[in-house]
Amino acid sequence: MTRLLTFVLASFLSLSATAQLLHVGTYTVRGSEGIYTLRFDPKTGKLSPQSSVRNQKSPSFVAIRPGGKFLYAVNEADNAGATRAGAVSAYTRDPKTGALTFINETSAFGRGPCHISVDKTGRWAIISNYTSGSWRVYGINADGSLGALTDSLSFSGKGVNQSRQEGPHVHSATISADNRFVYIADLGTDKLHTYALNTKTGKLTPAVTPVVTVQPGSGPRHVAIHPNGRFLYLAEEMTSSVAVFSRNPQTGALSLMGDRVASLPADFTGDNTHADIHTDPAGKHLYVSNRGHNSLSIFSIAADGTLKLIGHQPVKGAKPRNFMVHPSGQYVLVANQDTDNIVVFRRDPKTGLLTDTGEQVSVPSPVCLKME
Repeated sequence: MTRLLTFVLASFLSLSATAQLLHVGTYTVRGSEGIYTLRFDPKTGKLSPQSSVRNQKSPSFVAIRPGGKFLYAVNEADNAGATRAGAVSAYTRDPKTGALTFINETSAFGRGPCHISVDKTGRWAIISNYTSGSWRVYGINADGSLGALTDSLSFSGKGVNQSRQEGPHVHSATISADNRFVYIADLGTDKLHTYALNTKTGKLTPAVTPVVTVQPGSGPRHVAIHPNGRFLYLAEEMTSSVAVFSRNPQTGALSLMGDRVASLPADFTGDNTHADIHTDPAGKHLYVSNRGHNSLSIFSIAADGTLKLIGHQPVKGAKPRNFMVHPSGQYVLVANQDTDNIVVFRRDPKTGLLTDTGEQVSVPSPVCLKME
């Protein structure tokens, strides 16, 4: 083997060892294939298309089972069975290439499934049905296929906004890092529910403090739990604000510390709704995506969990949905749904502020980003 070939091979192996796989859930519009796989190089911040799997039912939100061998997607298109429900799909996943192969599909037993979480044991998947206002828990079989329902509940009630809160709208189910608790956000009733997860049975039971309520018309959407487990942040979609909670790591109980913390510039007068919310790995900063202002709001997090708005980063696109803070804390990747692009920003770990790397890739109607 020549020295040049040896060098090229060594360089390729080094790149393969450092590059990571990013899976993108989409709405199947504007030519979308369904679920896309990209390769991300954390040394350069470069994104490269890898592959896609065809799913024309709008596989908007995806989750990867711990271990990386399987991926799951909620299909928002309400065309499964006689009830016209949404669906949930399971795929095998090649850990080296990210290639996905369909395993099976089951009804979401509700309309508008919009979020999925897989617990740390890899045995249970929790689905949020937005339109039906319900959550479902599915068993996951040893071969990665979706099994039977193990638990479910349909909420009732409504909120003050007659057009958006005419009934319950479950938007997300977030599992705590210790795998003991699940936080379920209901946009329609302005409530955040806390359940204890039984990892042996797949059952959810109300926790010691089963529910907290935010100000009427706020619209709970997604949750971010601080890395230290002592604080929780709720994206309030309809008021473009954040609710701050103290959290008891032992009981999972939440106590409201502050509600409707403003996240937009004081002089902004346009329409906006929140979408996603995340802290950085060190728990120093919080980010929230703005659909309308087309930015990420950036907060600093104090030692007592309180927030201070420190800036906004334009996302170089429209309607930012899901985004992710890279596990290294060095990058933030944003999915812009209406402009069909995923943009890479470099993050300053000290200030939390972002700068455009110039790296982006085209994907039709990207909604969710998951990396393994």
